[in-house]
Amino acid sequence: MPTSQQENVGARTIMHVDMDAFFAAIEQRDNPKLRGRPVIVGGRKESARGVVATCSYEARRYGIHSAMPIAQAVRLCPHGEFIPTRMELYQAVSREVHMIFRSFSPVVEPVSVDEAFLDMSGCEHFYGSLEAMGMAIKKAISDQTHLTASVGIAPNKFLAKLASDQRKPDGLLILTRQEVDEFLLSLNIRQLWGVGEKTETKLHSYGIRTVADLRSKGIDWLSARFGQHGLHLYQLCRGVDHRAVEAGKDDAQSIGHENTFSQDISALPDIRKALAELAANVGWRMRRSAVYGKTVTLKARYKDFTTVTRAKTLPNGFNDDRTIFETAWELFQREVDDGAFRLLGVYVSNLGQAQQLSLFAETETEDRLTETLDKLNLKYGKAVVKRGILT
Repeated sequence: MPTSQQENVGARTIMHVDMDAFFAAIEQRDNPKLRGRPVIVGGRKESARGVVATCSYEARRYGIHSAMPIAQAVRLCPHGEFIPTRMELYQAVSREVHMIFRSFSPVVEPVSVDEAFLDMSGCEHFYGSLEAMGMAIKKAISDQTHLTASVGIAPNKFLAKLASDQRKPDGLLILTRQEVDEFLLSLNIRQLWGVGEKTETKLHSYGIRTVADLRSKGIDWLSARFGQHGLHLYQLCRGVDHRAVEAGKDDAQSIGHENTFSQDISALPDIRKALAELAANVGWRMRRSAVYGKTVTLKARYKDFTTVTRAKTLPNGFNDDRTIFETAWELFQREVDDGAFRLLGVYVSNLGQAQQLSLFAETETEDRLTETLDKLNLKYGKAVVKRGILT
């Protein structure tokens, strides 16, 4: 839908660019025999505990999706092409794509290896229309990488992300302020940011199935039933999102590590030890990169492949193992249900080069201890000296 820049006066112009079936598309690009075939990236057919990383659109027609066990994907599509991941290649292509993003806007917020938000406010005058702007970045990506991307352009990040999702693959959707209501009201509530299976089930119990149903409820009604999340739902069903595109995240969005266990674990001592080992790995990498973080994210995948993530942001920057572990362990105990886990992961984000000073002496003592342990491990080997939580 052609849209002149005048239609968007007074609003931010946010673009969300999402590469189509990124890993699988790279494999199809590099191997012509795979084009038009159902391609499943994540492991070979015989992989006992492999998980689908992504799959081509041909494979999605069989019901295959990301995070599905490879074994299940084989049952759904036994004639599919099952390929192990080649992360070094995908990351190299990702760097190419993100360089293209930065050539279009000075304000780019990478979301993952294959998607980003771009604040195009003030750049509209370089193009005859918002449609021309969207087509220009799609063409640049196609010309330089021979891959396709889906693009959404809207007044905020939430709407831009929704727009790019609507026209996949190789799509472009533009939403002006005047078009937001018509676009939103017909959507299913599951398409709203933050509405997972549990929230969807609870909303359904109140007869709420579409965004239009949700918008009929006032903020007091939603807050009484969903707490702080009620305000989030109230705003999103009205297309409200005040978050700015955050530049300066061209390096790692987060530093993290995850472990898929050869056998599911359920005993608390085993889980505690696994989280401590993950925290130590993350802390080591952060200190080697000379960065501090403020947000710890815990990822837990149950034996049925249900995956949950929980996060906590601390007031001061940190990169020590103990803080990472204790925060992850707190999140696990407080916000994750008991069960058998096939995967646990710990990530630290909100990264920066400086540590906010603390008034507490124990923080300085912890920093000195961490520094001493790192020096010993650098001299004699990374894991020669371990903290008590790891032994």
